[in-house]
Amino acid sequence: MASTLIVPGLRNSGPTHWQTWLEQRLPDAQRIEQADWERTCLSDWAARVRDGIDAAAGPVWIVAHSFGCLASVTAGCARPGRIRGALLVAPADPARFGEPEALLEERLPFPSLVVASSNDPWVSLASAGRWAAQWGADFLDIGPAGHINVDSGHGPWADGLQLFRRLQAG
Repeated sequence: MASTLIVPGLRNSGPTHWQTWLEQRLPDAQRIEQADWERTCLSDWAARVRDGIDAAAGPVWIVAHSFGCLASVTAGCARPGRIRGALLVAPADPARFGEPEALLEERLPFPSLVVASSNDPWVSLASAGRWAAQWGADFLDIGPAGHINVDSGHGPWADGLQLFRRLQAG
């Protein structure tokens, strides 16, 4: 049986964030913890995701948000046979964090879905679509939903759970 890794972005996902809500509904979920939630470093964050993948008893599903998407993509390319699929919600723009895009240009070797918003302050819809295409991921524009976080009204997010279940079903 596959487990699910919850991979938050900058500042973690607090108690009212949809990732925390989802984590509480998935009995097999494990949250990836970062050493420093206030400072992003792609190589450090990806190492933590790789550690989570390696620690899992079997294959994993990934549910990532924002900068956690970038860490998950980087880690996932290093562990291709261990990931069943990834739900990548509101991926951060690596340029905003000074991260080299070359580290993220591989096609993902597992099914994935990028969910983006038309008015996300952290990444433009065009940039999210470009990354989805680069990664070979399916792409879903959910309209004006901000950064798809608590600030934009995404605490409990039943649609997100449904998207994850669809990804799992293939």
